[in-house]
Amino acid sequence: MRMKRLSEIGPGVKVVIREIESDELFLKLMEMGFIPGEMITVEQIAPLGDPISVSVAGYNLSLRLNEAKSVLVEQVTVKQG
Repeated sequence: MRMKRLSEIGPGVKVVIREIESDELFLKLMEMGFIPGEMITVEQIAPLGDPISVSVAGYNLSLRLNEAKSVLVEQVTVKQG
Protein backbone atom coordinates (compact mmCIF):
# COMPACT_ATOMS: atom_id res chain seq x y z
CA MET A 1 0.00 0.00 0.00
CA ARG A 2 1.37 3.40 -0.87
CA MET A 3 1.71 6.20 1.65
CA LYS A 4 -0.29 9.42 1.41
CA ARG A 5 -0.29 12.69 3.28
CA LEU A 6 -2.90 13.06 6.01
CA SER A 7 -4.12 16.19 4.18
CA GLU A 8 -5.21 13.94 1.25
CA ILE A 9 -7.42 11.64 3.34
CA GLY A 10 -11.21 12.01 3.32
CA PRO A 11 -13.64 11.93 6.26
CA GLY A 12 -14.37 8.53 7.82
CA VAL A 13 -11.13 6.95 6.62
CA LYS A 14 -8.90 5.07 9.08
CA VAL A 15 -5.17 5.36 8.57
CA VAL A 16 -1.95 4.43 10.37
CA ILE A 17 0.70 7.07 10.97
CA ARG A 18 3.96 6.07 9.28
CA GLU A 19 6.15 9.18 9.44
CA ILE A 20 6.19 12.85 10.43
CA GLU A 21 8.34 14.78 7.96
CA SER A 22 8.63 18.13 9.73
CA ASP A 23 11.25 18.25 12.49
CA GLU A 24 9.56 21.38 13.89
CA LEU A 25 6.20 19.60 14.22
CA PHE A 26 7.53 16.20 15.27
CA LEU A 27 7.67 16.82 19.04
CA LYS A 28 4.41 18.81 19.11
CA LEU A 29 2.51 16.07 17.26
CA MET A 30 4.13 13.28 19.30
CA GLU A 31 2.94 14.98 22.51
CA MET A 32 -0.61 14.90 21.11
CA GLY A 33 -0.50 11.16 20.37
CA PHE A 34 0.72 11.22 16.76
CA ILE A 35 3.12 8.33 17.17
CA PRO A 36 4.22 6.26 14.15
CA GLY A 37 2.12 3.09 14.17
CA GLU A 38 -0.88 4.79 15.84
CA MET A 39 -4.23 4.42 14.09
CA ILE A 40 -6.23 7.60 13.48
CA THR A 41 -9.53 8.42 11.80
CA VAL A 42 -10.27 11.59 9.85
CA GLU A 43 -13.55 12.78 11.40
CA GLN A 44 -14.33 16.05 9.61
CA ILE A 45 -12.87 18.52 7.17
CA ALA A 46 -13.83 22.19 7.43
CA PRO A 47 -15.79 23.58 4.44
CA LEU A 48 -12.72 25.33 3.04
CA GLY A 49 -10.49 22.33 3.81
CA ASP A 50 -8.69 23.83 6.81
CA PRO A 51 -8.60 22.66 9.62
CA ILE A 52 -9.28 18.95 9.70
CA SER A 53 -10.52 17.01 12.74
CA VAL A 54 -9.03 13.61 13.53
CA SER A 55 -9.57 11.03 16.24
CA VAL A 56 -6.32 9.82 17.80
CA ALA A 57 -5.59 7.98 21.06
CA GLY A 58 -9.20 8.30 22.20
CA TYR A 59 -9.74 12.02 21.64
CA ASN A 60 -10.46 14.48 18.82
CA LEU A 61 -7.86 16.91 17.61
CA SER A 62 -7.89 19.65 14.99
CA LEU A 63 -4.89 20.09 12.71
CA ARG A 64 -4.09 22.86 10.28
CA LEU A 65 -3.77 21.72 6.70
CA ASN A 66 -0.05 22.58 6.59
CA GLU A 67 0.48 20.37 9.67
CA ALA A 68 -1.50 17.50 8.12
CA LYS A 69 0.69 17.70 5.00
CA SER A 70 3.70 16.71 7.14
CA VAL A 71 2.13 13.45 8.34
CA LEU A 72 2.57 10.42 6.08
CA VAL A 73 -0.06 7.71 6.56
CA GLU A 74 -1.19 4.39 5.12
CA GLN A 75 -4.84 3.48 4.76
CA VAL A 76 -6.04 0.58 6.91
CA THR A 77 -7.42 -2.30 4.89
CA VAL A 78 -10.25 -4.31 6.38
CA LYS A 79 -9.92 -8.05 5.79
CA GLN A 80 -13.17 -9.77 4.94
CA GLY A 81 -14.14 -13.36 5.40
